[in-house]
Amino acid sequence: MMNAADLPEVIPIFPLPGALLLPRARLPLHLFEPRYLMMLEDALKTPHRLIGMIQPNEGPDDRDPGLYKIGCVGRVTQFSETDDGRYMITLTGASRYRLTEEVDGFTPYRRARVSWAGFDRDLGPQEDDPDFDRAQFLVLLEQYFKACELRTDWASLDEADDELLINSLSMLLGFAPEDKQALLEAPSLSTRRETLVTLIEFSMRGGAEEVMQ
Repeated sequence: MMNAADLPEVIPIFPLPGALLLPRARLPLHLFEPRYLMMLEDALKTPHRLIGMIQPNEGPDDRDPGLYKIGCVGRVTQFSETDDGRYMITLTGASRYRLTEEVDGFTPYRRARVSWAGFDRDLGPQEDDPDFDRAQFLVLLEQYFKACELRTDWASLDEADDELLINSLSMLLGFAPEDKQALLEAPSLSTRRETLVTLIEFSMRGGAEEVMQ
């Protein structure tokens, strides 16, 4: 487990809409653009091997999107190279961060100065959700999956601990980027679960078909 002293002041950032990484969760990524292949190579040369996921905050014209102010950094815990030079990697979430400013430099990928203040619990043990009614939640989830014609391994969901269940669904369900951001910024696991339930119920009432990423 990392501690605050291990976290650098400047990190490489990977803007990717709809891609949500949460502390202690795992996010698989497929890298093929030259700038991101270089980002990976540079990250692997460091002792911490960190890459900061963050979502673009697209404006009305979408021509020059900015970035949301909060992202989550992940440590490269698995990687493999394909025959044509692409990489399949896995990031394990370490901590959320607040973007302070982007840093100019000679790298083709973006880097940013970040603050880790306010996210101390991300570096601690996994969170509990004492008010979580798992049985009621799984009933709602089953209704949602049926409405969206989705399939899953219900035995694995039932066996997952609270944090893994809530965070995995937050990452995998195909909500809009702004909804993903709300899930990321939730201050606690309980708040994230409440936000997730609200999004599922809203989707079902609206008849929108959500898909798994």
